[in-house]
Amino acid sequence: MEKIHLDKVDKALLARLQEDASLSLADLAESVNLTTTPCWKRLKRLEESGVLRKRVALLDPAILGLSFTAFVHIKTSDHSEDWYQRFVDAVTPFDEVMECYRMAGEYDYMMKVQVADMPAFDLFYKKLVNSIDGLTNVTSTFAMEPLKYTTALPLV
Repeated sequence: MEKIHLDKVDKALLARLQEDASLSLADLAESVNLTTTPCWKRLKRLEESGVLRKRVALLDPAILGLSFTAFVHIKTSDHSEDWYQRFVDAVTPFDEVMECYRMAGEYDYMMKVQVADMPAFDLFYKKLVNSIDGLTNVTSTFAMEPLKYTTALPLV
């Protein structure tokens, strides 16, 4: 994927949207010293280039009763393309999986799982290990307290 050049105004627009995607076009334009038409054109270009993928609402997991965060580390002995695709297909439907990565190092995959509590995690764990053959090690660690959480990317 080709890297896109962002000028100071583009970066300011993206920074404002990362802070508050609900800003009106007029407020967004004013915050970066543009009128609405040039601001809209920049946003359109950023969307078409793929830099701006979505505008979403961030929910508070604790208020929703989903304050139990687990990091699941997975090893497999099968590194074939076929197994990889079956793994992706099996993991993707799990709503509890917030993020999933193919890793370098000791573990082959890592996922962040968000659930209500330990019994809910145990249920998730059982569904996970029973839905995918070829797992050789599934190790979980649990977050005690979130110290930093952001979805904002650094725009340097």
